Amino acid sequence: MAPPAIQRARRLRAIGLMAGAVTVFAALDASAKWLVMYGGLSVWEAVYARYATNLLLLLIVINPITTPGLFRTRRPVLQIVRALALLGSTAFNFSAMPYLQLADLITIMFSAPFWTALIAGIVLGQWIGPRRWIAIAVGFVGVLIVTRPGLGNAIHWAAGFSVAASIVYAAYNIMSRVLAQTENLKTTILIGALVPTLVLSPFILPGFTPPTHWLTWVLMFVTGLCAAIGHTMLVYAHRDVSAQDLAPFIYVQLVSMTAFGYIVFGDLPGIFTLLGGAIIVGSGLWLLALERKGVA
Repeated sequence: MAPPAIQRARRLRAIGLMAGAVTVFAALDASAKWLVMYGGLSVWEAVYARYATNLLLLLIVINPITTPGLFRTRRPVLQIVRALALLGSTAFNFSAMPYLQLADLITIMFSAPFWTALIAGIVLGQWIGPRRWIAIAVGFVGVLIVTRPGLGNAIHWAAGFSVAASIVYAAYNIMSRVLAQTENLKTTILIGALVPTLVLSPFILPGFTPPTHWLTWVLMFVTGLCAAIGHTMLVYAHRDVSAQDLAPFIYVQLVSMTAFGYIVFGDLPGIFTLLGGAIIVGSGLWLLALERKGVA
């Protein structure tokens, strides 16, 4: 056990890294939204730019030379399926971006912990108790308030893409949890960028028309750079501090996404987004408190 002062310093550093990571991810989403809306890129071209650039940057520091046995894995099929799930979540999320505010996107994505609990119960048999189900139900009410399906003044139909992104991302989280028990973290991170790049390359590269505006090129690079930096910060944040202790600080992303939405696109969240977001965040913190206490 490290002295209390060192533990406190590590905790503060980890919190800073977590807050920085989710802010970087907000910058990634803002860049991707601009590329699709104003940069002349299709959704799939923006997705490809995010993964291809991320892969190239990762290979500088994570490669078979610096990490012998990098591609040795005990569960290759699960690694590939996990990478495809991350690709699917990104594609759904980017598809919703031209139609939704960034604040709406991230608010709906915060429902991922609730889908994670449901999928973990069905697939892994890790069912939760009644109090946690109540917290999940309350969070789902928050999602319904944001999306307002079938009601007047409804949010755009593309909110369905964002909900799908959160569900697929929940499956990705569960697979990441399973792989973390046996796999090299660097292997998992690299495969997560390699597989989407390989899958998309035959479809994107032959018909790709290089953009003419310099800002489009810059933001294409920024999406991959933000992905690489953000995931690295997450890894180091979780190195010394448990995921439970860091979980509340993920909600910093709601603030950063709202800020980027206003600065870049002039968007301000509506009353339904604010109300639904508050309910989702509250239920998420409730779930975290129950988990810390070991309450079912």
